[in-house]
Amino acid sequence: YVTGWAGFRHLVLRSDQRALIPRPETEGLVDLVLERVRSGTVVDVGTGSGCLALSLAQEGDFTRVVGVDCSSEALALAQLNRDLLGTGDRACFVRADLCAALLPGSCDALVSNPPYLTVSEYEGLDPAVREWEPAIALRSGVDGLEATIRLLTEGQAVLRLGGWLALEVDCTRAGIAARLAVERGWQSVGIHMDLFGRERYLLAQRSETR
Repeated sequence: YVTGWAGFRHLVLRSDQRALIPRPETEGLVDLVLERVRSGTVVDVGTGSGCLALSLAQEGDFTRVVGVDCSSEALALAQLNRDLLGTGDRACFVRADLCAALLPGSCDALVSNPPYLTVSEYEGLDPAVREWEPAIALRSGVDGLEATIRLLTEGQAVLRLGGWLALEVDCTRAGIAARLAVERGWQSVGIHMDLFGRERYLLAQRSETR
């Protein structure tokens, strides 16, 4: 916040109180997606500063990259970053609640760093985070899984057959998130480590047949 800038992968982005500060552990989501999908349409749900969407637009060969957020302030920041980077038409941003604005079967990949803290975990955060970064991007119900469960459910509808879902999850609930994915019919469900060796990413594929 002192400089107003943050590094993320190959990007330097404007960063302020409108969205979470981009963090290095989130960068691994980009690699997980690009190892499986490099073209077609990819959607970043809860785009915030636009760090994931803009990285995918820069590093992939996607026809369309869409960043979605329910916060008009976050979207304004993401659009500013797009314009500063000169990404142009390679990325567009839409205001919506999670996947509500996406058509059935319209995405080849869906990536998200959703809120995943419980109410009590949020209240216990260091004031440097709790008093500066938006609560809507951090807090996700009593159990911290509200947004994750919605993405596991809504993602089944908006991904094409065989499409991929990549989510950042809380390392203490990664196993629970994986079990919830299996229960909802996701295939190739796996948990992957972040650069600090913590269970940070949930990767899952929509069935090729249904």
